[in-house]
Parts: sequence; structure tokens; C-alpha cells
Amino acid sequence: MRIVSKSIEIRVPAARVWQVLTDFVAYPEWNPFMLSVSGTLVVGKKLAVQIKPPGGKEMAFKPTLVAIEPDRELRWLGRLVLPGIFDGEHRFELTARNGVTRFEQSERFSGILVGLLGSTFEKTERGFAAMNEALKQRAES
Repeated sequence: MRIVSKSIEIRVPAARVWQVLTDFVAYPEWNPFMLSVSGTLVVGKKLAVQIKPPGGKEMAFKPTLVAIEPDRELRWLGRLVLPGIFDGEHRFELTARNGVTRFEQSERFSGILVGLLGSTFEKTERGFAAMNEALKQRAES
């Protein structure tokens, strides 16, 4: 198993961060990592996600939503072919305090291919950092 995580403080209430995070239609305007996300925010439904990690190749996948708590958490699970080969549980967590929101984006990777994809994790971490910074700029503007 491998976990990649990046967090940032955003100086607006969690509701504003959530609004920007879940406005998937606007992602092409500001998001340098997740080029597009589409689908309905309902647990059990699939999303269509297209990412491009810095220095990496564009990838598309269809994860299943596993948790939605407005202003707090959005989480999905993606799989490569079958469970246990290469699974990624992606999580966005918002923690609000005194008008400031700590935003953490993380992914827990598991499966038999995890050990073979070392550089993928570094690129993913850079993508998380770029997206977090862009989210901060958009939410605070």
C-alpha cells in the first residue's frame, strides 16, 4: 500500500471550498491536474475523471463514489480492471476552523502493481499540489 497526500490552508469557509471543488463543469477553467470530472454526486454512482499529472500522461478512469459529506468529504474508489490489481481510493477532506479551511487531497493505492509504479506517485503528488494551489486561488478570489 502507498499513500500520497497534500494539504493547504484556504482562507474561506468550507462551503466556498466545497462549491468550487464540486463545480466539475468549471474544472477546465482552473484545474491543472483534473482536466475534467463529470457525473452525479450520489454514493454508488460512477464519475468520469480525466487527469494529467505534471510530466505524466493523460489518464481517464471511472471511479465509484463511496462518500459524500457536503463541506467535509468527497471520496471515490477507482480500480484497474479487477479489485486487487491497482486500486486507488481518492479523498478530498475539508476541515473548517474560524473561517479558514484546511483542504487535504489524498489517495491510498493498493494492489499487486503498486510496487512497480514508483514515479507515478511522485507525479501524482505534484499534481495534487498544483490542484490544491489552484483551488485555493479560485476559492479565495
